[in-house]
Order: sequence, then C-alpha cells, then structure tokens
Amino acid sequence: MTSNNNQSSTYQLARFWPVLYILIVAGLLYAWFFEWAYDDPFITYRYAQNLINGVGFVYNPGLRVQSTTTPLFALLLAGFSIFWSDLPKLANLLGALSLAVGAVLFWDLARTWKTPVVGYAALFLYPFFPLLLTTMGSETPLYLALCLGSFAAYARGSYTWTAIFSGLAVLTRPDGILVPIILALDYLIRVRRPIPWKAVIIFTVITIPWFIFAWIYFGTPLPVTLAAKQGQGSMAISEKFAPGLLTTVKPYLRESHYRIETALMLIGMGYLIWRGRFDTGIRRWGVFLAWPIVYFITYALLGVSRYFWYYAPLIPGFLALVGLGTTGIVTLAFSIAGYLTRRFQTGIKPGRETLNPLYTAFAVALIAILAVYQVGNLNRLRQQVNGRYPIYRHVGEWLRSNTPEDVSVGTLEVGIIGYYAQRPMLGFAGLIEPEIAGQLSKNTTYSDSAIWTLENLHPNYLVIQEGVFPELESRTADHCRIIEKFPGDRYHYQHNLILYACSF
Repeated sequence: MTSNNNQSSTYQLARFWPVLYILIVAGLLYAWFFEWAYDDPFITYRYAQNLINGVGFVYNPGLRVQSTTTPLFALLLAGFSIFWSDLPKLANLLGALSLAVGAVLFWDLARTWKTPVVGYAALFLYPFFPLLLTTMGSETPLYLALCLGSFAAYARGSYTWTAIFSGLAVLTRPDGILVPIILALDYLIRVRRPIPWKAVIIFTVITIPWFIFAWIYFGTPLPVTLAAKQGQGSMAISEKFAPGLLTTVKPYLRESHYRIETALMLIGMGYLIWRGRFDTGIRRWGVFLAWPIVYFITYALLGVSRYFWYYAPLIPGFLALVGLGTTGIVTLAFSIAGYLTRRFQTGIKPGRETLNPLYTAFAVALIAILAVYQVGNLNRLRQQVNGRYPIYRHVGEWLRSNTPEDVSVGTLEVGIIGYYAQRPMLGFAGLIEPEIAGQLSKNTTYSDSAIWTLENLHPNYLVIQEGVFPELESRTADHCRIIEKFPGDRYHYQHNLILYACSF
C-alpha cells in the first residue's frame, strides 16, 4: 500500500510540476523586478487606460493614430485592470508569468523532439536571461511565449492549438506573422498532408477582424511607430538594427559564462549540421532556428533603429543551440569514454553511452552552472532600474495636477510622462504623430524634429532635458517661459528637466 501511495505521489508531482515551476519562477521574477520600467511600454499602458476610461483605443483623445504595436497586450491590461488598476505593475506580473510559461513551452518542444538537454537549457536559462528580463513590462515576454507555444503545438501535431497560439502572437506583435509562415512552409514541404482547414479558419478568425478594425478605425493596419523607427534608423545619429546587434552583444561577452554559452552555441550549430543528418529530432530544430534567422533578416531589411527589446526574439534560437552544443560536448565526452572503456575493457557497452544516467547528469550540471552565473547577474541587473522613471513620473504627475486637461505637451519620450500626465502629447521621436515621424531623415536630428514641432504644432508645454537641445532652448525665448525645474540629481538622473509654458 505504501509503495502504491509513493507511486501515486510521484505521478502527481510529474504531472503538476510545470504548474509549480511557473508559480515559483514567475513569483521570483516578479519579486526581483516588480519595479522595472522603461519608457516605450507606457505608450501601450495609456491605450489601455483610455480604453478603461471609455475614451477609445487611442493615445491622444480624439486622434485615431495607432502608436501601439501590441493590441492584444493593451486589451489584456484593460481587461485585467478590474483586478489590479496599477497597469505598470500588472504588466510586469504578466511578463513574469509569460517568461515562466514560455520556458515550459520551450521545454515541451524539446521533449517532443527528443532533445532533453535543450529542454533543460530552456527551463534553467530562458526565464533568467537578462535581455529577456529587461523587456518585462512590455508585450515581448508574452509574444515569445505565444511563438514558443506555436512551435510546441506544431511539433505535437496539434494544428488547432498551433493556429490559436500563432494568431494570438500576430495580435501581440505584427512580426508574429513570421512564425505561422515558417510553420506553414514546413508543413507543405515536409509533412505533405491535406491542409488542416480547421486550423486555417481559426487563425483567420483570430487575426483578420483586428486588421479590418484597424483599417477602418485608424485608416491603416500598420502602426505609425514603424515609419517612425524607420525614420530613426535612417538618421545619421542612430544605429540600425543589424549593426546594433554587435552593440547589444558586446556587454555580454565581457562575462566568461556568456562566452562559454556563445562557444556552446557555435558547437551546437556544428552538431545540428552533423548529427541532424541521422537524427530526426535534432534535424527539426532547423525549422525552429529559421524563426530567429528570418526575424533578423526582416528587421534588417526594414531598416529600423536599434532598440534592445528588438533582439529578444533571437534568444530562444540562441539557447536552443546552447542546448544542442551541450548535447554535442557531452556526447563527445561519452564517445571518448566509450572508446577508452572498450579498449581497456572496463564495462560500458559500445554505442550505449548516451543511455548512461551520467550523460544527462553531466549535461544538466553544465547548464545549471551557467544558470547560477546568470542568476548572479540578475542581482546587478535589478539594481539598474531605469533612471528616467522617477523623474519622468514626477513630471507627468505635476502636469496632471497643475495643467488643464486639453493642453498639449511636447517632449522627446512620451511614454512615462504621457501616461502619468494624461495630457495630449507631441513626441519629438515621432511615435505619436505621423507628421513628426515624417520629419526624421538622414540629415535630421531629434533637435530638428523638436524645433519643427514647436514651430508647426505649437505645444502648450515643453519638457526638455537641459542642455540636450540648445537650439530648441534658444528658440523658446519668443513663445515660452520656464515654470518649473526638476533637478536630475534628486532622482539620480544625469539631466535636469525643464518645463516650459508656451503661447503662440
């Protein structure tokens, strides 16, 4: 009887461990990073807040401009706000849950393709990878979880769930369309079975209504941020997406464990090419790796500027190769051990090395060591809360408390200030107004777009980082006066913020 109870307990644990994993990992991530914030996601928060307030799916009341790239995330925030009205904290919680769920889906994909070491890399490394954690608060963790769910469902042959995950991924970010395209091509080329029309219909029902709504409501299904970030990418002062990858990677390569992971990635590429000729499970990772490759090519061709969160979708492919590289290293080690044991007759049977329990133990130990170092990095990372957030929030709250509701405010970054100000915003970076985005080109700077905004759109207030736009500051003399100054050192920020009131 006791034996049966022990077996039952083991079965229950094996069945429900993913839920425990998600709760524990998400709880840890949220506890570490619940205060994490950066500017861009606050644009989406404001769309959600305006939905909650009955203003409509807009950023500036009365102006139907699509400045968020993630309608699904905005709708989720608006919906869950009935339980928790603090949208930035709610977004971080959703991000923590999405990273944990994404790791489990990544593991499930590896299990289906019979590559368990990749699954351990997913569980131990994926949710704790710093580049992914810095995107918490945005739609990126949710987007990646849905993309990973698409691959996991596809690998299981569950095309209905593939369609659901893929459709939701597209609604989370438009570039999510790359995943169903890759999977559809693989199905047509490799599977060669009758088209699963039920899945096609489900995907269509999920995605098409939004694009019809966007076309009618905004006049275009494309967000204005695409044109803005292409304009930013063309500016001489900006760095484009493709070369920006090296800028993003360099800080990681200063750490020895990331150099080890990079070496394992390169070994994984070789192992995939060599072993994939004989092993179907390993060969199928080529389909998965097509996603980050096509994603990188697409963003490079779009010519957008470098933003750190744009590189997050490359991490699943990187970690898959780390897992394959670890598999390759351990396989080589056991092959050598097998050769020596055959030669000296010490007992391991030829060709049975990978069945030895030590095989998995060595692989897991190596990945666990890398995970420990990654988690160690997180303690440093969580202390680097965006320095803009406290001062930007204070400026926004001051505007909300001391200005009329219908006044317009011009500033460079509109996310945090705009969310807390709840005033019509004019962003010099072009993320809100298509007219401003049109001013960004190879021969312009943000100072030029700021001056154009002042002279053509006549904001009632300006928020400027002191000394950053000297020409703009010199042109404020005729129409604007300083009404408040926010010292940067009080908020551990490198610039003072100057608030001008303007009249034309």
